[in-house]
Amino acid sequence: MSPPADDRLLPRPTEDSRPFWDALRSHRLDLQTCADCGAVRHYPRPVCPACHSMAVAWTTASGRGAVHSWTVSHQAFHPAFEDRLPIVLATVDLEEGVRMNCRLDGVAPEEIDIGLPVEVAFEDVGEGMTLPCFRPRGVRRGGS
Repeated sequence: MSPPADDRLLPRPTEDSRPFWDALRSHRLDLQTCADCGAVRHYPRPVCPACHSMAVAWTTASGRGAVHSWTVSHQAFHPAFEDRLPIVLATVDLEEGVRMNCRLDGVAPEEIDIGLPVEVAFEDVGEGMTLPCFRPRGVRRGGS
């Protein structure tokens, strides 16, 4: 028997990533943007990789992208995920020019292809935490 979803390993927001997680709770995908040069970056971090500035702004992303790569996991890395197998983990090229690693839902593994258009979806998992996932574009669902 697998533990309830709330027992899954959840991220621990840091000072740099807290705005990202706060936006997800509001069902928005916000990305760090350098307040000096405008470079978009993901994952959240304190220094711009383009100009080395520490000036940060946050921009709401479109949530749209395309599959760059994926892998299918047939073994749960934690007991709380056993009832979700197989799990598709994808690298998505976002329209904003950055890549994001995330779960891909709503498509059978054999139907995935490089370039598959996807959009962000949100899974409210309790304790004030919302996790992002991606779904093929046009498939509407608030979470998994």
